[in-house]
Amino acid sequence: MSANLSTRALGQNGPRVTTLGFGGAPLGNLYKQVSETEGRDTLDAAVRLGIRYFDTAPYYGFGLSERRLGDALRGRSDIVISTKAGRLLTPAPDADTSCERFGFVSPMPFEPLFDYSYDGILRSHEHSLQRLGVDRIDILLVHDIGRTTHGETHSQRLAQLVDGGGIRALCQLREGKSVLAVGLGVNEVAICLELMDRARFDVLLLAGRYTLLEQTAIEGLMPRCEAEGVSVVIGGPFNSGILATGVSRIANPRYNYDSAPASVRARVNRLEAVCSAHGVSIAAAALQFPLAHPAVASVIPGFASPAEVRAGVANFQTAIPDALWLDLRQEQLIDVRAPVPRQAEAAVQ
Repeated sequence: MSANLSTRALGQNGPRVTTLGFGGAPLGNLYKQVSETEGRDTLDAAVRLGIRYFDTAPYYGFGLSERRLGDALRGRSDIVISTKAGRLLTPAPDADTSCERFGFVSPMPFEPLFDYSYDGILRSHEHSLQRLGVDRIDILLVHDIGRTTHGETHSQRLAQLVDGGGIRALCQLREGKSVLAVGLGVNEVAICLELMDRARFDVLLLAGRYTLLEQTAIEGLMPRCEAEGVSVVIGGPFNSGILATGVSRIANPRYNYDSAPASVRARVNRLEAVCSAHGVSIAAAALQFPLAHPAVASVIPGFASPAEVRAGVANFQTAIPDALWLDLRQEQLIDVRAPVPRQAEAAVQ
């Protein structure tokens, strides 16, 4: 049974993607092991329910997510795949693959090495083709560039990308039709604005910065993307989990890849209370809210099991009363400038 999900175009010339996509980090064993069988069943469930856009990265399980995605989806002409560049995987024969490394419990004996240079981007693209087992990747994104990620080495990494030819490699791949669209896959707003001055991107995959919980991208980035025809894909719509679970049913919810601080838990508690008053799960509101913005093309939660896929699709299609969004605004829980689903639908009509 298919959910018949709608599609939107990425950028001005990119592929069309389903408005609900699939984030592939859990298939790299993020925080917990996912068996080969469960991983395949999860991807099969996503395809069966209508999801046609799948995102992954070399970093996710050190190649494990890409390999699993390719094995399940290879040969399908109706699938759009995005992966990322900026890290090369180097053999690590002494790595303890039985424990968590960089958040992943992966059996793949590799370590990630940052490389945003011309050669690094091209090599990363080639290696991803091999792991996925495909002859073309639809969307290639520069992964985790930014000051928050790199700290004191930010200037060095940025110089690799800008002066060392990384952006040139990205654009070269697009011009040669090796990829259909290029962009960034990041958690930071500032680097998006800075690099939009340096290159023409088709898409920004922005994780965690335009969600039901926080809309820090609303002021500068989202209007610019809309004006310049750059699509936004919302990664991490649950802010690492706290918007999927809420705070009423879990002792230690995650936020931004870590334990949620008290201030975040308090805000989510208020969001959850408003949703509950309208008989709507906070997860449903979190999945549907970002797509009201005209710059947003897709929302891609991470899924680790068929049950999570089924729940995600159901939440994505849950009817949400207009009064819920009004109450969230009145409670000052969402930015007054952020469009809500009813307004987006009315604008289309």
